Amino acid sequence: MIVVAFLLYQLLKLIRGTQAVQLLLGLAVIFAVGWAAQLLHLRLLEFIFNNGTQAIVIAAIVLFQPELRRALDQVGRLGTVRAVLGRHPELAYARTVDEVLRAAGSLSERKVGALIVFERETGLENLAATGVHVNGDVTAEMLATIFIPGSPLHDGAVIIRESRIIAAGCVLPLAETLPGFGRMGTRHRAALGLTMQSDAVVLIVSEETGLISLAHDGKIYRGLDQPTLKEMLVDLLAKEGGSGRAAMLRPLARVRPLRTLGRRSHP
Repeated sequence: MIVVAFLLYQLLKLIRGTQAVQLLLGLAVIFAVGWAAQLLHLRLLEFIFNNGTQAIVIAAIVLFQPELRRALDQVGRLGTVRAVLGRHPELAYARTVDEVLRAAGSLSERKVGALIVFERETGLENLAATGVHVNGDVTAEMLATIFIPGSPLHDGAVIIRESRIIAAGCVLPLAETLPGFGRMGTRHRAALGLTMQSDAVVLIVSEETGLISLAHDGKIYRGLDQPTLKEMLVDLLAKEGGSGRAAMLRPLARVRPLRTLGRRSHP
């Protein structure tokens, strides 16, 4: 009973704040109607439910596809195992964070938009394939060059794996709805869309305001200063748990990713 209760609790945590809650309520109503049909001996409804159970199961899998992917992704993360095996990328991440922050500060001053993705446990090779493979060291100069307005790659996202830029000009999934966010540009919506589908951390520089934001786990933290931003990035990247500064700050909201961001991007 304890194991079942724990699994149910984890399931509720996964679907909290997502559309799955409404879908579950809808399925509950459908099965309640089926149960009532059996209780009241409504033969036609009984026939429909008895022969449509398989279709309902398949439909549920399709409807819950984003939540199922997220659940399997979280189950499959091997952060603890990798730590036991001796992988400690803290030093590489520290240098990478310093270079990214230096580039973000420069881009922010000039109000040049940027979208920088930090890969963690969830592999992003499928997204890297939508852009141009770079496989270069992370330096502030390289990032500033990529996001120069008018360059072929400035509209897409840069994906960083530990201390390497693996691709630039990448297409990210776009969050469909933004309840509680107010007006928000395409870069922020793309960052939120990706973080709802993976454990990636995304840094955004707004082209309109120059503000630097950070997205993680379907939440966004806007207008961060350099010390706070560095503390959050180091906590999320090097420690793989993100239980420090990021958990203390108040995010704006959670959203649901549905669409895909095209090549053209906005603030």
